[in-house]
Amino acid sequence: MERLLVLCRHGQSEWNLKNLFTGWKDPDLTALGVQEAKDGGRRLKAKGLSFDVAFTSELSRAQKTCQLILDEIGQPKLETIRNIALNERDYGDLSGLNKAETAAKYGEEQVHVWRRSYDVPPPGGESLKDTVARALPYFVTDILPRVMGGQRVLVAAHGNSLRALIMVLDRLNPDSIMKVELNTGEPIVYRLKADTSVESKDVLKA
Repeated sequence: MERLLVLCRHGQSEWNLKNLFTGWKDPDLTALGVQEAKDGGRRLKAKGLSFDVAFTSELSRAQKTCQLILDEIGQPKLETIRNIALNERDYGDLSGLNKAETAAKYGEEQVHVWRRSYDVPPPGGESLKDTVARALPYFVTDILPRVMGGQRVLVAAHGNSLRALIMVLDRLNPDSIMKVELNTGEPIVYRLKADTSVESKDVLKA
């Protein structure tokens, strides 16, 4: 039985380009982001991969990335399930602010704590711990059973909601997961064993 799970962070968004905290705000992909998503799809196609179902967030940059990947692999009408549980970490009061200007306002050390600590949320927002508490139960109840049932599953989402899944899949501790960087539009191909542990992991780099 093939237990295939592919995770992919969305392509570059307009706010990634402008160095803004994005969170639950909904900017579109840039031209580069569109190309990154298409390239990710082409790398999956080159590996001969196809899917039985796709999951994405309720934010358009992830949805568009998902659709561009599916278009490239020749599955444009694949069942795609959207859920808020896969949304990016909510940056609260920082959403829409320039990261450099925010560091100047609050101090670089404080902003670093908000961005890189596991359990300290920004004002009005979520920590990574909060994001894990939101995304992981959905993964366990809705996504993982499909994978373990032999379906080939694509998840196109966001840096932090995907970190929540990778933390469990790769058995990382809170300190380790904060050091994990996910490149935009870069698929990560997991194959799981019967006990849900990872048999293999392949990052399809550009």
